[in-house]
Amino acid sequence: MNIEVKQILPKFLALTEKLKKYTVVIFIVVVALVFGFLVLRIKNYSSTEPTEEAVTEKLTTVQRPKIDKNAISKIQQLEDQNVEVQSLFEQARDNPFSE
Repeated sequence: MNIEVKQILPKFLALTEKLKKYTVVIFIVVVALVFGFLVLRIKNYSSTEPTEEAVTEKLTTVQRPKIDKNAISKIQQLEDQNVEVQSLFEQARDNPFSE
C-alpha cells in the first residue's frame, strides 16, 4: 500500500468541500462534547473523598488552639456576677445565628 502525498491532497480537498455544508452542525456537536466532558470531569472531582492517609496527614499538621484555663474561669466568674451578660450568653447559646 503506497500512499503518495500528491494523492492525499485532492482527496482531502474533496472531503472538505463535502463537509463545508455541515460545519455548523459539526461545530455544535464538538462544543457539546467538550461541555459534556467538562461536566463529567467536574462531577468526578467534586464527588471524590480524600483518603484516610490524607486526612491523618492534615490532622497531624494542624495546630490545635489552646485555651487558657484562667481565662475560662475568669469569663465564667464575670458571667455569674453580671445578670445582663448571663442572659446574653444564654440567648447566644439558645440561638447562635440570631443578631
